Amino acid sequence: MKYFSLIWAQLFRSRTRTLFTLLSVVTAFLLFGMLDSVRVAFNTGGASVAGANRLIVASRLSITQSLPIRLESQIRQVEGVRDTTYGMWFGGIYQDPKNFFPNFSVAPNYFDIYSELEVPKDQIEAFRNTRTGAIVGESLAKQFGWKIGDTIPLQATIFPRGGSNDWPLQLVGTFRSKDRAVAGNEERQLMMNWKYFDESNDYIKNQVSWYTVTLDNPDYASRVAQAIDAISANSDHETKSQTESAFQQAFIKQFADIGMIVTSIMGAVFFTLLLLTGNTMAQAVRERVPELATLKTLGFQDGTVLMLVMIEAVLLVGLGGVIGLGLAALALPVMAPQTMGLLPPHVPAQTWMMGAGLIVVIGLVVGVLPALRAKRLKIVDALAGR
Repeated sequence: MKYFSLIWAQLFRSRTRTLFTLLSVVTAFLLFGMLDSVRVAFNTGGASVAGANRLIVASRLSITQSLPIRLESQIRQVEGVRDTTYGMWFGGIYQDPKNFFPNFSVAPNYFDIYSELEVPKDQIEAFRNTRTGAIVGESLAKQFGWKIGDTIPLQATIFPRGGSNDWPLQLVGTFRSKDRAVAGNEERQLMMNWKYFDESNDYIKNQVSWYTVTLDNPDYASRVAQAIDAISANSDHETKSQTESAFQQAFIKQFADIGMIVTSIMGAVFFTLLLLTGNTMAQAVRERVPELATLKTLGFQDGTVLMLVMIEAVLLVGLGGVIGLGLAALALPVMAPQTMGLLPPHVPAQTWMMGAGLIVVIGLVVGVLPALRAKRLKIVDALAGR
């Protein structure tokens, strides 16, 4: 573009103001890149079970509703099911509620199903043979300084034991994730024996929170899911089979509507950004009235002057937007493993496209009024200071 050098010079005529405005735009699009990535992941991830090699079977009503343990044998008989395991949410705390980490009771074959978690064979045997045994992730063990043989005094928040909230567990093993990219998430968990939990808690018996099912052929995931759900159809414990990703999303949505929260936050951010960049462009054009009049004196048409101001506005927003989205793309892979799956590992294409659209729309909106003023500028009035 032959006018690019002129537009660039206009944009950085007041460097301090432009840099501060750019910083605001970068911050806004950094937030947008990260938050909208979460929204897209929650709205699209795990929507279909087609091609999944591991399914989660939970209550159709709510993930807080438990299922009878007798379903395990029935699920195993479904054609296409290779193996199944189960777990029950425990929800205990260690020392202080601030020390939250996922903890639940699991079946003896839990680590056979979740083969991505590495546990020494002797520790798995110790876990199966120790009634009060527990296995924790390496990250969690390092955080609290736990060693094999230590007693972990969990406090129940839901399930008391013998009229007391004390659940002392013996640490018999630690596990680590094969995929180091998600180690920060997976290695902050504690598993105890489901049989010990079932026999000892005061309120609930022969119940589990979910079943994990592995398949002989992922291509038949949808058919297997339908067959499993048909087992308990029209009963008081109807199930819903879905991918692990969809199950995790459902768990988070029990607490908040992620889409609404993200939309509300970004609406407020971009409304403020419109006011800020609009004021910057209006002030920039106001200060350059004599210069714009000189351009018209040299032969620049009204439409050309309007175009120069509009491109300047889009360029201002575009620079900040690209930098902000780029920083989000760099930050997500680093932060995602530490957020227990709340943040996706990359910025999805949908977010990039929406970001590009927002850049153009915001640039046009904040530039249109200053550009129209520049177009309507009369040379005589401008040079006379009127």
